[in-house]
Amino acid sequence: MICGKKTRLRAMEREDIPLCLRWFNDPEVRQYLSMYMPLSVDEEERWFERQLERQDARVFAIETVEGVHIGNIGLHDLDWKNRNAELGVVIGEKAYWGLGYGSDAIRTLLRFAFDEMNLHRVHLRVFDFNERAIRCYRRCGFREEGRLRQGLYRGGAYHDVLLMGILQEEFCDLQGVASQSPEMAQSEAPLNER
Repeated sequence: MICGKKTRLRAMEREDIPLCLRWFNDPEVRQYLSMYMPLSVDEEERWFERQLERQDARVFAIETVEGVHIGNIGLHDLDWKNRNAELGVVIGEKAYWGLGYGSDAIRTLLRFAFDEMNLHRVHLRVFDFNERAIRCYRRCGFREEGRLRQGLYRGGAYHDVLLMGILQEEFCDLQGVASQSPEMAQSEAPLNER
């Protein structure tokens, strides 16, 4: 396990599929994800099987320190030559939205990505209407690097997709500030990306 302050990250297991399926078939959760269609059990099982064989992605379950599975987080499109990857995260258990679990999981994964995997850069995409996630990403050190104007059609309207990134040195600098400033560790954002 990879341990944070409020969360721990563990390998995904086949037994996690029913819970993930419930999250991804909840329209309130799914509105923040790149997926837009409900999923069948077969589709989720095939996705899980593909993850086991991929060398360019690693997905973890997010658990509370008490062992409650509340979401998933991962690094996708791992580029070992250029040492970068795309982060995706979902807090599927809505009772845990706004309580800092997502930001703790992100910081925990970033620490692992930069300190253990020796990545140089982690980036993500977030929809412009996911304001709480954007605030959380900024608190975790991500900076807006670009914008895909009207790159998403959701709910009968076009929305921008923000491109955000963080470099290894920026994360290290932020960790030094966070150790001196307790409020940096606080978060209120529900995070929903897959």
